[in-house]
Parts: sequence; C-alpha cells; structure tokens
Amino acid sequence: MRAAYIKRPIYIDRIKPFIGKPIIKVLTGQRRVGKSYLMLQLIDEIKLLNPEANVIYINIELHEFDSIRTNEALYTYIDALLVSGIQNFLLIDEIQEVKSFELCLRSLLAESKCDIVVTGSNAQMLSGELATTLSGRYIQFPVYSLSYSEFLRFHTLENSSESLVKFLKFGGMPYLINTGLDQNVVFEYLKNVNSTILLKDVVARENIRNVSFLENLTVYLADNVGSIFSAFNISKYLKSQQQNVPTQTVLNYLRALTNAYYVHKVQRANVNGLKIFEVGEKYYFEDLGLRNAIRYFDYKGDINKLMENAVYLHLKRYNYNVFVGKIGEKEIDFMAERNGGRIYIQVTYMLFDQKTADREFGNLLLIEDNYPKYVITMDEISAGSDFKGIRQLNLREFLIMEFF
Repeated sequence: MRAAYIKRPIYIDRIKPFIGKPIIKVLTGQRRVGKSYLMLQLIDEIKLLNPEANVIYINIELHEFDSIRTNEALYTYIDALLVSGIQNFLLIDEIQEVKSFELCLRSLLAESKCDIVVTGSNAQMLSGELATTLSGRYIQFPVYSLSYSEFLRFHTLENSSESLVKFLKFGGMPYLINTGLDQNVVFEYLKNVNSTILLKDVVARENIRNVSFLENLTVYLADNVGSIFSAFNISKYLKSQQQNVPTQTVLNYLRALTNAYYVHKVQRANVNGLKIFEVGEKYYFEDLGLRNAIRYFDYKGDINKLMENAVYLHLKRYNYNVFVGKIGEKEIDFMAERNGGRIYIQVTYMLFDQKTADREFGNLLLIEDNYPKYVITMDEISAGSDFKGIRQLNLREFLIMEFF
C-alpha cells in the first residue's frame, strides 16, 4: 500500500523544471528529514507529466534490496527493468550505501537510458565520489527538516506564540506527524534518531573509533549553539576534564558530523570584502528537536540559541549562503548572500532596554550598504517597526517569510 504524504512544494517546485533533462538530480540532507517522501511526490509528478512512463524506484535501505551493494549489481538490476520505446525514470534512495555507485550512474546517463533522481545522507559523496566522476552532470537539491510553516501545516496548528514554542522545542522531523506532540513520546523518538544518525552515518561511515568522545562533542555543540568555536578551545577544555584529545581528532569528528548533515558549520566573514576567517566558526543543528533531545529543553536558558538556529535554517531553506558577519570588532549574527544580493540579521530574545536596542540596531547601522537589515526578536508589541531603515520582526513573522 502506498504511503500517504503531505506535499512540500518548496522542494518539488525546484526539482520539477529538471525532470526529463539529461542531468542527475541529487537530493541531499540528514537522515529522516523526508527525502524518501519527496521521492514519492516526484513519482506522482512524473506520472502526471507522462502517464506511460516506466518508473523504477529503489530504496537501498529496504531488505529486498540488500543484494545491491556494488555498482555492477545496481546496473544489472536496473537494466533488467528498463523498457524500450518509452521514457524510463530511475529514483534511488540512500545511494551512498552502494559501493562505487557513481560508475553505474555515469554509464546510465551516458547511454541516455533513463532520467535519474537519487538521495543521499552524506556530504562526502558530493565532495568525493560524485564530484570526481560526474562533475557537471548533476545538480544538488538540499533538503532540510520542516520549516515553521510546514510544521504548522503538518500538525494542523495556528500560527501562534504557543505553536512557535512547540516548533522550537520539538523541531521539524516529519515523522512527528505520526507520534503527535506528546513530550515523552517525541523525545524518545528523537533520541533513537540521534543514535541512528551517529552510529550509521557518522561512526560506521567515517570509521570513528572514540564513540564516547563523539557523544561528548555533540553535547558540547548542543550547549554552545551559536557560540564562536574552535577545535583548539575544545581540545583545551577537554584537557581540563582529564580527556586528552588532539586538535586534529576534534576537527575530524566535526567534519564527520557535518558530512552527515547533523550540524552545519558557519564561517565568519568580513562585511567589507567578504574575507573568510579560517579560525572561529559557529555550529547550528539541522533539527532543533534533535538538539533538544541531547540537552533537555530549557526555554529560559536556550531561547537565544534556538532562535538563532531557527533563523539560520530558514535562510538555508531558501538557498542563501550564510556567514557570521564581522565589521571591525563588532559581529553581525548572520550575513546571507544569494544571487548577488545580501541581507543582514541580528537575533535577540527581547529588546529589554535601550542598551540592548542600541547594541542590536547599532551593529547593523555600522554597515553602509543598502541591503535589507533585520532585528529578529520575540517581542510582540514592537514587531514590524522600523528604525533608520532597519526592520524589527517577531520570529514568527520572519519564519513565515518566503524568500523566492
């Protein structure tokens, strides 16, 4: 029986123009963010466009496909299912589980045998396997956990302060539509997802040896969301805790976590000239709920971290390149670039007093260009106000903005 799904047009609308084109479509993202259900939506779109099409769907994680673990086995399986005289479409979930899969895809593409869509849960396949063998012959579509608007639609909630707190607490893993939003049930599920990602996509794939340190590192990242971070400082901190872990090991484990799309690294860049600073970056989680499953949700203590994380993810969903801005000795929370344009954002819980307002607006006023500038807060009364061209928005307002 075919699984039901809720449509996610932000992704389908990006992919549809490339359906039927001789280029491999690659959907990337963390495990359990909904890539498989997007594949089901694409199958339906294909059948609408071409009812006679032959659609081959392979989910490498299902037991029936256990024998397909090499590119030769994959090619043989697919070739037997191709139908001559009509258009063939091939959709493969979790392609990175097949050894040397890129050789199979290259051959199928060169022979014009089928239109190809694949998904993957590890960035290494793009920087390594695909990039080397299929350079210029694939296009990437990053997939993220549910946005706030999607969260409201999936859980049939109104856009309210209470709904926003639920989103910041439980995050946007699509499967939560099946569990409901009972705290105990949600966090039990999310803890299991955490374990699966760390064991399958980090430990096993990256040959991690010190699993205990990896777990401690994720806790440290959860505690320090949005803080300037360096591997040297982590190593120094661990030494104070009687754990002697070399800086290079910290860097390797961080890279493994980012390869699994579990966390995102954000580098610092100079506002004037976009010079990238190699030292001192920030990390944000792919999903707020997974972060909160590591460190118990504390609204008062975590709100600024979670707000920043939510803003970062919203920008990434609309294909912005995101940096931490630096202007002189001051910092801009986010400097986001796309298609030659730019926006600047400061995030703070509340503008409690003039000193806070001066800091948040003042940093943005130092920037001399005319790109849009925002201060995002949880304030309700002043939300939407404008100060010297800088717009203040409530987080709820910002998270339903569509940056097309």
